[in-house]
Amino acid sequence: MSYLEDLFSVSGKTALITGAASGIGRMAATALVQGGAHVMIASRRAAECEKVAEELNAMGASGTAEGFGGDVGSEAGVMELVEAVKARTDSLHILINNAGLSWGDSLDSFPYHAWARVMNVNVTGLFHLTREMLPLLEKAASHEDPARVINLGSVMGTQPIADGAYSYTASKAAVHHLTRTLAGELAGRWITVNAFAPGPFQSRMTAFATGTDEKAAKVGSRVPLARIGNPDDIAGATLYLCSRAGSYTTGAILPMDGGQSVQHGMSLFKDVD
Repeated sequence: MSYLEDLFSVSGKTALITGAASGIGRMAATALVQGGAHVMIASRRAAECEKVAEELNAMGASGTAEGFGGDVGSEAGVMELVEAVKARTDSLHILINNAGLSWGDSLDSFPYHAWARVMNVNVTGLFHLTREMLPLLEKAASHEDPARVINLGSVMGTQPIADGAYSYTASKAAVHHLTRTLAGELAGRWITVNAFAPGPFQSRMTAFATGTDEKAAKVGSRVPLARIGNPDDIAGATLYLCSRAGSYTTGAILPMDGGQSVQHGMSLFKDVD
């Protein structure tokens, strides 16, 4: 094995990715399977997870995948998912909390119940699943090679942008803060906790805006790097954070937004006569 292969290797590791039937979760799962990990894919759409796992296994990569149902939107759902994972493994090297919901409406008519529904999946479920997985993560962790938790935040949790998704943007800001909080608390257990803060990627959630090449190009034109994200962007970040290369990184909110997190449009003194 070459130096680079060893540095970014995830071979032999076991991972759980929630909400991985499509979008960023599937991109991360693909990267880990290509890197030699065994990846459990869980979401509310069990049949789709099973299909994705079959497709990943058909790549001929050194890793493997299995798909099954799992819903982090309720306490009962979280516990059922925990039991499903425990039935398959007694240790977990990687947990990627990717499952997420959004809700869009105007400020004047944004419904009360949309807050609880979004927060239950994006924040509450994320926290409780992570907590319940700690025994499995601790068993896989070591001083030299910590277990890894990656949470899915968003550029909307970094920048004050709502675009009608008020509960979503608030939930992602909460994910970022919770990520830093858990990173501090779990470091002594040899568990790193980081978050992705992606900008626009093609996914089920963003299909209304990126579902065609024309739409994706239009959205990408508003990004400083003039494109939306692609699967390799997720793959590179995933392999970095989950391999030896990322073993000293914790508490990071990794911007994956083509520069949107530093895009502000303000000018204080430029061109002032």
